Amino acid sequence: MNAETRQCQNCKQPFVIEPDDFSFYERMKVPPPTWCPGCRRQRRFVWRNERSLYKRKSDFSGKDIICLYNKESGFRVYDQKEWWSDEWDPLSYGRKYDFSRPFFVQFRELQKEVPRLSIFNQQCTNSDYTNQSYENKNCYLCFSVAKSEDSAYCTNINEVKQSFDILYTSKSELAYQSIDSSQVYNSSFIINSDNCIDSSFLFDCKNCQDCIGGVGLRNKRYVFWGDQLTKEKFEEARKQFDSGSFKEQEQTKKRFLEFALNFPREASRFKRCVNSTGDLLTDCKNVAEGFGSYDLEDCRYIARIYSCKDTGDSYGLGESELAHETIGNQGIYHVAFSNVTSDSRNVMYCDLCFNCEDCFGCVGLKKKQYCILNAQYTKEEYEALVPKVIEHMNAMPYVDSGGMTHTYGEFFPAEFSPFAYNETIAQEYFPLAKEEVKTRGGTWRDSDAREYVVSKQANDLPDRIKDVPPSITDETIGCVHGGSCHHQCTEAFRILPHELEFYRRMNLPLPRLCPNCRHYERLAQRNPLKLWKRKCQCMGTKSENLPAQAGGAYVNTGKHIHGETRCPNEFETSYAPDRPEIVYCEQCYQSEVV
Repeated sequence: MNAETRQCQNCKQPFVIEPDDFSFYERMKVPPPTWCPGCRRQRRFVWRNERSLYKRKSDFSGKDIICLYNKESGFRVYDQKEWWSDEWDPLSYGRKYDFSRPFFVQFRELQKEVPRLSIFNQQCTNSDYTNQSYENKNCYLCFSVAKSEDSAYCTNINEVKQSFDILYTSKSELAYQSIDSSQVYNSSFIINSDNCIDSSFLFDCKNCQDCIGGVGLRNKRYVFWGDQLTKEKFEEARKQFDSGSFKEQEQTKKRFLEFALNFPREASRFKRCVNSTGDLLTDCKNVAEGFGSYDLEDCRYIARIYSCKDTGDSYGLGESELAHETIGNQGIYHVAFSNVTSDSRNVMYCDLCFNCEDCFGCVGLKKKQYCILNAQYTKEEYEALVPKVIEHMNAMPYVDSGGMTHTYGEFFPAEFSPFAYNETIAQEYFPLAKEEVKTRGGTWRDSDAREYVVSKQANDLPDRIKDVPPSITDETIGCVHGGSCHHQCTEAFRILPHELEFYRRMNLPLPRLCPNCRHYERLAQRNPLKLWKRKCQCMGTKSENLPAQAGGAYVNTGKHIHGETRCPNEFETSYAPDRPEIVYCEQCYQSEVV
């Protein structure tokens, strides 16, 4: 089958369905999508709340709980132990399929009735304020976190200890403001780097120790803003660098971002990948538009998944095969159009279902088979009814508030999500203003009225950490943004006692932004989940572009296979054409950093 260009039902822009895509849809027994990959991803992301937590009463016991659903959401919520117990029966909410109404309307009614799991927090100690949290100890406001200890304000971390304000970081200790990095120790402001010790302000560095201000370094020590120094000279320069001053830190952050523009970037950050496109992929084969994933084969339009085969349009997925249009699942086989439905097989249009087989349009089931809308059927009845339901979904589609038509083959409408747009990762990856969300038919949640009183403004904090009194932990500090941004600003924040101890140990100044605004500041330093076709910017002896922040074109230091003529290579990259970074193909990049 040849590639086809179609128009996205949502954004009205053209998109291409490749021959491999058609083959995958045939194996999944689903029709080709009517939405483009980007719009499909945004629609799924509206269903994942990672970082918005609320206090409310359990609808089962009435006790106070921490959960993902605000009390005005209209959903029933049970505490984790209550939800997983046998003290309630999800089949009691079952109903017969009504062929006089659209499937999605009936599913929505079921979804509003079945109790929801309050939060995802398992085998954790003193880590109540965490979500998508597994085997953690003494963690606070950490999200999508596993096997970590004594850390706070972190997202997407694994095996981390005593670290604050980091994003997409693993196997690290005493890390601060680390992004897309691993094996970081006693270091701060480390981006896209691995195995870095006692360092700060590094980008794309590997196996470095005692370095300040470096880009593309390999196996280096005592480098200061790109210059190789002796140990004595480096220690002298480090003493003059006051990392404990907020004013100096802000100046250095700006200098670092400008300094990094002087060096080429690799078009796609791959490790041991074959025939793949995307960014931040490891051990992947035949992956199209994949981001932040590893150990994949024959996957397409995915982000943050691992150990998967024959999978498309999924996020937060692991150890699965034949999965399509899913989010937040684990251990599934032949599952499509489902949200948080793990350890299941042959499941379609299910939400919060676990250890299930052969289920369609169900919510909150555990260890069930042959169910439709939570009603139990025999094998024969189920197999006879499902094709009729699918036919009915196409004959009587659901039209959402934005005028989008939802037939069989479409993920759940975004307006059915239990969360407001700005409570979800959709706001992180596809940021919108409140008015735009409402224009599109989405929901927006305004901040709750604050009961606290700000006792100190951020701009009144001492500049240097050495001048901060112990009493700062008793203050309520006003965030500089003051709620004027679209970053879920909490308007105020506190400094935890062990957080203050961390800043003192690392000689770091107090932050001036609340944890949410700091999170969005880190997100802004990552590339989008989108690809552009571009040409290598290597002109032979130097780079093509002249960043306004840089002093001139980058002069190549290595020998390139194309000699002194322009590199002929083209590629897909997550660096948009209008960005200032110097983008090289893999061969030209390797010639410069190896």
